[in-house]
Formats: sequence, structure tokens, C-alpha cells
Amino acid sequence: MNTRAASGLWIAVLSAATFGMSGPFAKALLEIGWSPGAAVGVRIGGAALVLLVPVLIALRGRWSTLQGNALTLIIYGMTAIALCQLFYFNAVERLSVGVALLLEYLAPVLIVGWLWIRSRRAPHRLTAAGSVVAILGLLLVLDPAGDARLDPIGVLYGLAAAVCLMVFFLMSAKIDDSLPPLVMAGGGMVVGALTILLLGLTNVMPFEFAFTDVTIAGAQFSWLVPVAVLVLISTVAAYVTGILAAQELGSKVASFVALTEVLFAVVAAWLVLGELPGPIQLLGGLLIVAGVVCVRTDELRSRNGDGPLDGDADGLQGGPHGIDLAGAEPIPYVPLLTETSQPQRVEHHEH
Repeated sequence: MNTRAASGLWIAVLSAATFGMSGPFAKALLEIGWSPGAAVGVRIGGAALVLLVPVLIALRGRWSTLQGNALTLIIYGMTAIALCQLFYFNAVERLSVGVALLLEYLAPVLIVGWLWIRSRRAPHRLTAAGSVVAILGLLLVLDPAGDARLDPIGVLYGLAAAVCLMVFFLMSAKIDDSLPPLVMAGGGMVVGALTILLLGLTNVMPFEFAFTDVTIAGAQFSWLVPVAVLVLISTVAAYVTGILAAQELGSKVASFVALTEVLFAVVAAWLVLGELPGPIQLLGGLLIVAGVVCVRTDELRSRNGDGPLDGDADGLQGGPHGIDLAGAEPIPYVPLLTETSQPQRVEHHEH
């Protein structure tokens, strides 16, 4: 593995770890009386403020690009950021962190299957085997047969989060690459924050705050601690490292490395909330790593000329038909240096 691939892999793991911390720290706020809408609103609104200056710098002299991609930013901010996180936090309120994340992670699995059926083009055997092994590891890490409480409303919220994630994946294949990823993330945060504010003001998802101490790892901390983690680490740092990982690794490998987010979420839930992972979950973590290795090996073999890359039927390398499957919490589509076709533009019309 070359130096760039190795650094990209570490960045992707870091991104997965920071994303995985959101559920446990959000649940710490929910347990003292915060509503899911309040937790999401503070998280997205805080991240939007942090990213405001970098976004303005990235946009200097390029305001026409922002205007031309307004619809993309609106869809991305409302669906992929606001509603996706809102539904996920509602699921976390009623389910264990692991099970809620599993339901959201149905999105990349479902969309790969849907594209397989639509294109009638099966992935390579090693990629398929790696996918199966990684998903099996995902199930073992979550240990749904253990202490998980499958509340029906929570399950519906988790599935709603998966649907929002699918919407992002489908639109990401057509995003104009003239829109900088940082602007995509920051602009999406602003739209997402306004969406959550509207839902709160109309009492669709009411805001409920409690400014008391939270329990983290058996100790008492100010409520500002989980808020800071959610904004600075699980949102700003997670999105920035996710963008860098997609640029270094490509969407195919990054999508499977992102599966380790569940492992990190389970470990974080253990440290923050006292949920101790068992031997079956540790075995699942090893299977996830094995699945990532299989996918990585297949991609390297394909690049060396043993066969076309999966999903290259439309002239786009990486995810199926150019769709970026990197991460349970969606990051902006990042055009790869190896792509040979011109990027498609978003068609502003109703389907």
C-alpha cells in the first residue's frame, strides 16, 4: 500500500470514529431532557457557525456557482443533513445506539442492491464476498439478539433516516463538481439549521433543553461538554476528514471503511453510557476489517488491469454508477482524479 493510500485509510478511520461519537453524546443530552430536535439543531447550527468563515473564503469570486447549485444545497441540507440526523436522533432516543445506526446503514446496502437489479450487472466475487463479510460483521457488532430494545416507533425513525440517506446517495452522482466540497458541507449545514429551526418553531419537532449536568463514563460533566463534542468533533471534524478520505481512497473503499463507524459507536456508547461490548461484538469488528481488506484487494487488482472496476459501466469509477457511499452521515460528493468522464449536472426538474 502506497503512502497516499495508507494516509487516506487512517483519515477514513478517523472520520468514522468521529462520526460514531455523535450517537452516544447526543443520547447523553437526551437522557437529561433534551429533545431530538434541540440536539440536532444545536449540532447543525453550531457547525454552520464554525464553517461560515471557511465557506466564505472558498466562495470568494464564485458566488454564481452557489446560485447555480441552490437547489442542490437545499435538497442536501434539508434531507441529507437535517432530516437524516433528526430521524437518527429520534431512533437513538428509543433504541440502542448500535441498532439505530444499523437501521440507518440499510441505505447503502439497499441502494447497491437496487442498482444491481437496475443495471443487471453483478459486482466482482471478491467485492461481493467482502460486502457480505462486512455486513455480517456489522450485525455481530450490533448484537441485535442481545440487550437491544426494538421499539416500533424507533425502528420507523431509523428506517426514515435510511430513506433520507438514500436520497442523498442518488443525488450525489449528479452533483456539479464546480461546487467545492467545503461549500457543499457548510451550505448544507446552514440549510439544515434553518430547516430544524422551522420545524421547532412550528412545534413539529419541539425544542426542549435542560441545562443540567450530564453523566459521561460514570462522572458528572457540564452539558456544554457533549454539545462541544457534537459540534466540533462529530460534525465539523468528521465532515472535513470524510471529505479528505474520499479524495484519497475513492468512494468504493471509503464506503466500506466507513462501516467501522458502527464499531466506534459501540465503543463510544460503552465508554460514555456504560454499554460493555461482548466477545461477539469484538468478533464482528474483526469481520468488518476482513471485509474492508477484501474490497481493497479487489480494487487494487482491478486497477492493475485484471478487470474493470465495479460500477464503471457509466464511465465513473468508485461506487455503483458513480454514487458515493462513503459514510452513514453523508459527505459531499468528491470527484475522483481517476474519473475519465465529465461530471453530470443536476437536472432541476421534478421526476
